[in-house]
Amino acid sequence: MSQYQTLDSDVLRTFVAIAELGGFTRAGEVVNRTQSAVSMQMKRLEEDILQRQLFERDGRQVRLTAEGQVLLGYARRILKLQGEVFNTLRSPHMVGVVRIGTPDDYAMRFLPSILSSFAQAYPLIQVEVHCESSKQLMLRQDLDLTIVTREPGHEVGQLLRQERLVWAAAQGFCPQEQRPMPLALFNTDCFCRAWTCNALETQGIDYRIAYTSPSLAAIFAIVTAGLAVTAQLQSLIGGNIRILGEQDGLPQLPVANVMLLRNPQTQSPITDCMADYISEGFAL
Repeated sequence: MSQYQTLDSDVLRTFVAIAELGGFTRAGEVVNRTQSAVSMQMKRLEEDILQRQLFERDGRQVRLTAEGQVLLGYARRILKLQGEVFNTLRSPHMVGVVRIGTPDDYAMRFLPSILSSFAQAYPLIQVEVHCESSKQLMLRQDLDLTIVTREPGHEVGQLLRQERLVWAAAQGFCPQEQRPMPLALFNTDCFCRAWTCNALETQGIDYRIAYTSPSLAAIFAIVTAGLAVTAQLQSLIGGNIRILGEQDGLPQLPVANVMLLRNPQTQSPITDCMADYISEGFAL
């Protein structure tokens, strides 16, 4: 028999709620426990079970310590696996549709592994993927789960990932030699485009928007051909495209927040399962 104590799923669910909502009181409302009960659960988790400090407390706000961040990843995986067990054994023929909205860039980078894992666990669930800009997706009411990019201070929903926007160009492309510097960017309803232009104007760099497209694949094709510079999330850069920086005479760009929105009108075991897979997929 193992000498370690067990991690109760109710405690882990409370812990994840605190991490996502930033406080004991709000988490208690979600897991249907009083604030004092939540505090007792976390005290036992920290002092008796793990013997590690998981939270840094600042008044009513709490932040995860480094150990808390490690536990958060495991907790989400444990809860997801428990959900799979119950859904597979209790509802082995779970059938339905889940509608996901996402910008094109996330569909290319993150969805393949997410959908592959989900299909293995729930082969009879139909998945609809709708690719539009974050601004357009925020206006839709017919989606079950929506992945959007948000500016700091305008976050809504569950934080999936924080990433810096970076400059990128083809190998051998020298932006200093191109004036006005040609850009390949998403269409006008992408707020990252405004970030890009503002950063260049602040530094007095002359530029022109030479290419626009709603498709990340199209933008990367243009950039790979050595026709323009683009600005994208760092995790999206690969292949024959290199990341540019201050050494190339370009300003640093802000950090973007990738958020997951759930439609409360269509919440179901199917959407909950898919949300867990999306959360884990973006954390990798």
